[in-house]
Amino acid sequence: MAGGAARSVDRSGGVSPTGDTIQIGIAVDIPEPWGAQLTRRRVEAGDPLAVPAHVTLLGPTEIQTANLPAVERHLAAVAAGHLPFTLHLRGTGTFRPVTQVVFVAVAAGISECELLAAAIAAAPGLQRQARFPYHPHVTVAQDVAPEALDKVYEDLADFSATFEVDAFTLFSHSGEARWQPRRDFRLGD
Repeated sequence: MAGGAARSVDRSGGVSPTGDTIQIGIAVDIPEPWGAQLTRRRVEAGDPLAVPAHVTLLGPTEIQTANLPAVERHLAAVAAGHLPFTLHLRGTGTFRPVTQVVFVAVAAGISECELLAAAIAAAPGLQRQARFPYHPHVTVAQDVAPEALDKVYEDLADFSATFEVDAFTLFSHSGEARWQPRRDFRLGD
């Protein structure tokens, strides 16, 4: 980046979190038409957590609300220090029998996602104990009947999408509503 602060897009509509803590998560959104297709398949599988398709960079993490501005400054610096990259999603995988998850695999862009996730996790005020090593993927079914997991696994086995990732999004959850996009951070700005 050639001088200046990282540009980002505030999507919170000026809404500030209330209370002492807030849940945050950070992800790369899957663009259209693939995002809607993968989200629809997750809904059709009966997944109660059918959130819009994404690659998680930081899973749900509770932070002190007072730390949010410092976290956002850190995310802006992380975004500025990483260039846009190509993400190729191809085929399916599963974490079974460890967890009941079927996902679309990241075939290219793995190291870029890993580097972003590690840099994001170093933010001040973030203390999250990961249950599993980071593995970039797009969940398409989770905690549904084994037959539904098998069907999604087979139906999306030939799935393929390639697109440029030029941003990641900070999401927040106050406990009152679903996850809401709060701010986009453009890579390389």
